[in-house]
Amino acid sequence: MIKHAKWLPLFLLLAACQPKPPEREALQVLSAGTSHAFQVEIADDEQERETGLMNRDNLPTGQGMLFLFPDARERAFWMKNTHIPLDIIYISKSGEVISIQKNTMPMNETPLHSFGPAAAVLEINGGKADVLGIKPGDRITHRFFEGKGPMPQ
Repeated sequence: MIKHAKWLPLFLLLAACQPKPPEREALQVLSAGTSHAFQVEIADDEQERETGLMNRDNLPTGQGMLFLFPDARERAFWMKNTHIPLDIIYISKSGEVISIQKNTMPMNETPLHSFGPAAAVLEINGGKADVLGIKPGDRITHRFFEGKGPMPQ
């Protein structure tokens, strides 16, 4: 037992260096009188927005990523280095769904446009928007659309 104790500090150091899981926040999509709950990672600075869901092999059910921007304008996302199909939901400053790019093709570098000024973008598993009936005009509730919390950089 004592001969293994010398490795304990190394194991503790390695455990402390492991990246912590991302913090998630609650988000609701209100569609046709039904509320759909998601736990989302927040991408609210340039580096987080550039990385997004790249190089991930899965996105657990009920989770997503919410990209927050300091202004509302035409946006275009792509699927570079993204291994999973996504629904990309463009959202206005007030929390209204503007448009949806559905079931996007992994690894594709073609720009996918918002077709209107978006202040936020929600990425969820590909095909989920159709399954839940999410469409333009639906509402998103989250602290960002209520003017609460820090502003994105």
